[in-house]
Order: sequence, then structure tokens, then C-alpha cells
Amino acid sequence: QVQLVESGGGLVPAGGSLRLSCATSGSTFSRYAMGWFRQAPGKAREFVAGVNWIGSSIYVNSVKGRFTISRDNAKNTLYLQMNNLKPEDTAMFYCAAATRESTGYVPTTTNMYDAWGQGTQVTVSS
Repeated sequence: QVQLVESGGGLVPAGGSLRLSCATSGSTFSRYAMGWFRQAPGKAREFVAGVNWIGSSIYVNSVKGRFTISRDNAKNTLYLQMNNLKPEDTAMFYCAAATRESTGYVPTTTNMYDAWGQGTQVTVSS
């Protein structure tokens, strides 16, 4: 069972930056897709960014050009660099692993991910 631990959240002013990290357990990290999701109070959890085992990534339109997802397979760690943060980015951010997905496809729905971290809070003040 893969275990995920996020870190790097915090309180930043609008326009600021944060870098989220997701440390994973297990020796097969490099073989499957990973993603970042977020959930604001009263809203559904939404896909933010995902990366396949090759390193190809996709993003939700609202973060394109501001967020960058990356992975370090040697360190079993996933990252999300977030720049030019906006108040509407305020949410709990979760990393997730799609351990059954090794074809290169990057899932964008929660049901395709079978391991989740506890989340890290990101708050952007206006």
C-alpha cells in the first residue's frame, strides 16, 4: 500500500508562491501516474495537475501558466510549484497516486486514484 505525505502549504499573499511536496513510500513510484487535487470548503474535490510515469503533465485551465507539477523518481517525491497565487486558489491540496495506471495516461478524476495523502492547507490572502 502506497503512503503519501504532503507538505509545504501555508498562508501567502496574493501573487506569492508556494512549493508543495508529496513524499511517497514504496519502490514502484516511478511506474505510475500521480496527481494533485484541491478542495475548497463546500466544494467538490477538483483535479489540479497530473503527471505520468514518463513526466508528461496536464493541468486544469485555471492554473495553466502558474503551476508546475514535477516528480523526482529517485526521491519518490512529487512536487507542485505554485506561482502568482490567487485568493481563489485557497483550498486543501491533496496528492494522489494512480498505482494501476502505467500506460502513460494521466487520470483527472478522483475515482482513478487509489492512494491519497492527508492534505496540506493553502491559504491565499487578498
